[in-house]
Amino acid sequence: MKMQLSKSLKYALCAATLLGWSHAAQAATKLTVYTAVEPEELQGFKAAFEKNNSDISIQWVRDSTGIITAKLLAERENTKADVVWGVAATSLLMLDNLGMLEGYAPKGLDKVNALYRDSADAPAWVGQRAWIASLCVNTIESKKYNLPMPTSWQDLTNPVYKGHIVMPNPASSGTGFLDVSSWMQIWGEDKAWEFMDGLHSNIGIYTHSGSKPCKMAGKGEFPIGISFAYKGAQLKNKGAPLEVIAPKEGLGWDLESFGIIKTSKNIAAAKRFADWSVSTEANVMYNQGYAVVAIDGIAKPVKGFPPEVITRMIKNDFAWAAENRTRILKKWENRYGSKSAPK
Repeated sequence: MKMQLSKSLKYALCAATLLGWSHAAQAATKLTVYTAVEPEELQGFKAAFEKNNSDISIQWVRDSTGIITAKLLAERENTKADVVWGVAATSLLMLDNLGMLEGYAPKGLDKVNALYRDSADAPAWVGQRAWIASLCVNTIESKKYNLPMPTSWQDLTNPVYKGHIVMPNPASSGTGFLDVSSWMQIWGEDKAWEFMDGLHSNIGIYTHSGSKPCKMAGKGEFPIGISFAYKGAQLKNKGAPLEVIAPKEGLGWDLESFGIIKTSKNIAAAKRFADWSVSTEANVMYNQGYAVVAIDGIAKPVKGFPPEVITRMIKNDFAWAAENRTRILKKWENRYGSKSAPK
């Protein structure tokens, strides 16, 4: 009888424990976050936020900037996203123009550089860190094909590079779009299209990821990848035979930024994630690979990141880029889309 009672008690305790776990799991708010941040970084950000916010569980939906942007535009009122995070500011401007974002002033907003946020008192979007255009050049492959080291964008139209360059498709990649929009801001549209005609002759393929051209260059699949400085520095520090080049005409850039989706059913949790996203802790994490972060005075030099990258960042007109994005991408696709990688 005692043994039966002991077993019964044991079963009851196990059931109570399981029930408690179940309630705890149910109590956690699932926060769906659409993001373009590199996959290898996401677990660290999730762990850092949830450490002091254990009642919120981040569920990432990750893809390239252009694809995330297209997904949100297609879903509009029925999106499952609560927050869009680590996506280009130009994309968030488009969403804001459509009334999709909820204005909110996160705690600590006053520390964010005014250049890196929406100017409204309750901003629709806030920047996190900048990614900046660059070239990733494989020194071994370049030597094998006897290719000169490029120092400018215009160098890439030299026929010697025919078939040796890979670039992101601007319709699916934020890096690709910041390249195209920056060339237009540097030279004007007519000269930029003329440049892209020459560049297209030398392109082997257009990828759907901004980091992939640099990864392909690092692996020796192509000698030259049009990508961004963070990825080049990261791969170089891991031993890839890469030089990270900042073309002398100027560098396009965009801001990884975040905003709260107006139709979110988890606004309170979204605001807490926004608060964390402008914290010193988050900005220190942003700086682990990116040399420009939203809070001044935090960023330390990133190994392998060419110092001239910062001084060559163009004065970027985000509003113009957002307003003209659809028109530019349609024309780009008609002219160059034949070389895009399959989706």
